Order: sequence, then C-alpha cells, then structure tokens
Amino acid sequence: KPKTPLLLVSAAAYAVLPSPVSCKFILRSTAAAKMASPAGRNQKSRKSKSKHSLKELKALGQQLLSSRSHVNNLPLLLNFISPEFPPQYVLESLLSLQSFFTPLLPQLPPSSSKAHSAPSKGDDDAEVIYRTWLRSKFDHLVSSLIDIVISPQPDPTLREVVLDAIMEFVKAGNRGKFHSAIYHRLIHNIVYSSNPVDFIVELLVSKFFKYSDIRYFTYISLEKLTRTFEAKQSSDNKVENSSGGIEERNQSSERLELPIHKVHYLLAHMPTLDDHEENSNLEMWSDSGIPLKDESQTPKPTKTKDKELKSSKQTNVSHLLSIWLSELLWVISTASIVKKMKVKFTNAWISFLRLPLPLDIYKEVLATLHQTVMPNLGNPLMLCDFLTRSYDIGGVVSVMSLSSLFILMTKHGLEYPDFYDKLYALLVPSVFMAKHRAKFFELLDSCLKSPLLPAYLAAAFTKRLSRLSLVVPPSGAMVIIALIHNLLRRHPSINCLVHRTSNNNSEAERDSVDNDDGSGTSRRLGVDHFDNEESNPVKSNALRSSLWEVDNLRHHYCPHVSRYVDNVRAKTTEMNIKDFSSGSYATIFAAEIRRRVKQVPLGFYKMTPTTLFSESDFGGWTFKCEEEASKQGDESSSPSKRQRTE
Repeated sequence: KPKTPLLLVSAAAYAVLPSPVSCKFILRSTAAAKMASPAGRNQKSRKSKSKHSLKELKALGQQLLSSRSHVNNLPLLLNFISPEFPPQYVLESLLSLQSFFTPLLPQLPPSSSKAHSAPSKGDDDAEVIYRTWLRSKFDHLVSSLIDIVISPQPDPTLREVVLDAIMEFVKAGNRGKFHSAIYHRLIHNIVYSSNPVDFIVELLVSKFFKYSDIRYFTYISLEKLTRTFEAKQSSDNKVENSSGGIEERNQSSERLELPIHKVHYLLAHMPTLDDHEENSNLEMWSDSGIPLKDESQTPKPTKTKDKELKSSKQTNVSHLLSIWLSELLWVISTASIVKKMKVKFTNAWISFLRLPLPLDIYKEVLATLHQTVMPNLGNPLMLCDFLTRSYDIGGVVSVMSLSSLFILMTKHGLEYPDFYDKLYALLVPSVFMAKHRAKFFELLDSCLKSPLLPAYLAAAFTKRLSRLSLVVPPSGAMVIIALIHNLLRRHPSINCLVHRTSNNNSEAERDSVDNDDGSGTSRRLGVDHFDNEESNPVKSNALRSSLWEVDNLRHHYCPHVSRYVDNVRAKTTEMNIKDFSSGSYATIFAAEIRRRVKQVPLGFYKMTPTTLFSESDFGGWTFKCEEEASKQGDESSSPSKRQRTE
C-alpha cells in the first residue's frame, strides 16, 4: 500500500469491500475516474490516442464483457466516448459499453444522486456500492453520448449511430420501461444547443416520432421547457422593470429566439392522432408504452388466452363472446391512451403559445393553427385568448388569425362582439397584395353570409368594398365585384344603394356654386354621405349613399373588369369567391390571351408614318407648344421686324 493513498471512496465503503478487492483496484479505478473527468480527458486525450490502437481498444472491450475482474476497463473505454476522438474509436468503445450496460440496466439503482440522498439498509454491502458506481458511469456515458449528438464536429453517420444508442437506453434504461429522464435530457440539450442540430431533429422526426410513447413524452418535455422559458422571461422582465433597461430586454428575447424555433419545429413536425390511428393499435417504442392508471383492468388480448379458451371446450358462442370482450377492453385502453395524448398535446401547445414568439414563427403558427392544432385539442376554446390578441394586432397577423377565430365562433360558440368592427378595419388596399389574400376573401364572404346581419353593417361593408375598387389592382376589383354581388343577393334591404340615382336629399346638397365662366347659374352638388375614414361601421352613414363606384367600373381601363361588371349584372345566383380570390395581373393577362376575338382592330398605312400620332387623332385640341410656336411666327411676321431685317 502507498503511504498516502488517493481514495475517492468513503472510509465506510472501503471497510466493507470484500477481501479480494485490493487497494490496487481502487487506485486504478480512481485514476481511471480522473481520466474520465472532463479536465483529465482534455489533458490525456492526445496521449490516449497514441497509447491505444484500435485493436487494443477492441481487446479491452472483449475483456470487459468476458469477466467482471476487468471492470477497470470501463473508465478507460468511457474516455474514448468524446467528439475529440476519431469515429472508429468512438464506435468501438460504444459497442463494448452498450453490450456491457444493456443486461445490467434492470439491476442498477434509479440514479446515483437519489441513491446517495436516500440510503437504505443495504448500503453497507459492497455489491450496492459497485452497482451505484456502475450507475454513475452509465450516467457519464449518457452525457458523453449527448455531447456527441449535439456537437458539430462528428460526421452524420456517427451522430446517427449515437442517437440510436441513446434511444435504446431510453427504451430499456428504466428496468424495461420508458426512461423519460434520459429522453428529457436529450431534448433539453437539443433545444438549448447553440450548434446547428437540424440533422438530429430530422432524424428524431423521421425515425422515432412515429411511436406514440415517444410523442407522448416529447409533449411532456416540451411543456417543461416552455414553462422554463416563460419563467425566465418573467424574471427578466422584473429585473428590467426595476433597472429600466430596454437593451437587456432585447438581449433576453434574442437568447430565447433560437430555442423557440427548435421547439416549434418539433411541435410542427410531430404527427398527430388521426381518426384512423385512434381506432387502430398504437405503435410503441418501449414494451411498457404509455403508463395507465388502470392497466390491470384493461388487459391486452394475448395468444395464451386464446389457447386457454380453445382448451376449455366451450361452445362457439362463448368463445366468440370472450374474444369480443378482450378486444373491447383493448379498445378501451387505446381510447384512454388517445385521451392522455390529447391532454399532453394541449398542454404543450398552450404553453408554447404563451411565449413571446418571433414574427416568422407567429405567422407560421397562425397559418396552420386551424388545420393541425385546433382539431386535436381537448378544448379548442383555450385558444381564444391567443387568437383575440392576435386579431387585435392588425395587419397581416389579423388576416392570418381570422381562419381560426372564425372556426371558434361558428363551431365552438365563441362570442366576440368586436369581430365585425375589426374585420371592417382590415379592409385596406394593402390586404389585396397580401400573401394570404385568397383565404382572407373566402373567409370574408363566409363571415358576411349570415341573414341575421344588420342592414347598416352589410351596407357599410358593401360601400367600403366599392370604394376600394377604385384604387386596387384589376384582380382585386374583380373580387370586390363578386363580393358586392353576393351581398346584394343575400341582403335585399341594401338594394337601395343600387336604385338610388341621386344623393341630393338634404339641404346641404342644394347649395349653389358658380360655374367656371363666372356666370350666376347654379347647379346641385352630388354629395356622398359615406365616411370612408370612419373605423366604426355604425357611424359610416353607408345607407345614405349609393354604389356610384360600381358604375365607374363599367368604364375601367382594364377590359376584363369592365366586361365582368356587365356579365355579373345579369346573374341571379351567388358567385364563388374562390374562382377570383387568387387573381393577379398574370391570370388576367393569360385569360385575355386565351380569349377568342371575332373582330380584331388592324391598322393599315399606305406610306410609312413619320409621327407617332396624326393631327386627326386630336381633333379640336390645342397644345401649349403649338400656341407658343404660332405666337413666335406672328411676331416674326410683324412690320417692325421686317424693317429691321430689311
């Protein structure tokens, strides 16, 4: 024995070690533990590469698997599980360590920290100390594997193999059950990693998200992460409010931007429970699957039960009845699993939507919320706060939130009194150039379809749209014509806007004005009472106006629009907005090219023209340049100038 032995175990543990275990073994394990530590690993990495070859590393693994007396090879092999070593060394060490730990995992304690914090009566046994030591080495192995997964240096093949090894440990690491702690550590490190982990996330999505239990625990992990984000954001806001710093608030939001992108990617690419999947057998990664409270009451039908039924010589009726009962119990358990997954799905998404989302993530969420998220929520009305807050923002965000909010109002009974006022405010020229304008126009037509809509509100929307038709592109004018046509067909009470020929109904409109020539004759003004700048449709005075803008569209510069106005007037059925909502200059030009014209205007010239326009094209017009030229000609022909020239 050395005079000053460096032992890392306690004196009590050293006293209870069996006699075959010598101090030499403890010293070697201590040195190996130091080498396996991060500091020792950085110092000894180059020496280890030169000291051990690949064949020697393979021999160390075979010795570890052959006998328990070679357990000192375990810390040495752990030293090679690092991104600093070549992939061949990492793979060789990983194969040996995975083969060593897989059969021992059911015998290991739950966690090294828990074992030390809550000691039992068997702690004095050397076998317990040995298993606790193995547990600590296993935890160190998992941490090293996660470091390789999130590290940008290893090649993709190595990272894929390491991810498969981690998921195998997740499958059997908790005594045959799903090891949620290891999986949560993996998700936590992926989300918080500053390195690009798109490859690993795509592997998780493509290879493992098809299993229901992995999706179940992913929802749990993401909910925990989003709650930590929310707690950090609230704590940062308190500190910033006390100090009054705006730059610190921007820095805290920038720190959370990358993790929020990763959480959204995982949530958005996770397959949801469809109707056909709810009625079928759910595919599980681990043998235990998703934990249920009443697992004993809902057993899964097995082949042994079928054999017992056959051997009992019962009648065919009783045999079929027993099979039906067993299948019914399995359907009940499947329904309970689907119900639990919906709860975790709801909690994860609601926690995520409480975060300060970046603008690009905000738009992506609103674009798919009504299709992928809302049908799978336990109670879709939980989204009302998020959607109403988004609808009040204005602009493109309000347009994109209209789909989900409309579903909540029509299918789930949401009452939102300011809905039509906000919708009225969204009718601006910029919405006709928005990316999601097609869906917006379809929803606008659906929102104005109810026969219970008040006349003043229908008239306000009709007048607002007709005023916009004067400033929007031709494709937008065609959509407006279809919307106005549908509103007039659905609400006969606003037909007065069409049949009113004059707006001179008030005394203010009877004021006289002088003509341009200064004569005293008077004429009546046609005043439009509609206030286009008013945001409240009640105060817009739309019922006192007329649709004179639609009559102007009959003389639109685009022939496609002018022809469409005349064609719509003869129709008695409603128009399908979907046929015009995606229009643009390109679609109008393509339709004009495909149009067959019977009489084509042609121009023939007997001789090559010398000017762009002839004098006959502008009959009765006098231009300023011509007047000046004529004046100069008159002055040059005056007698005084003639005398000077003479």
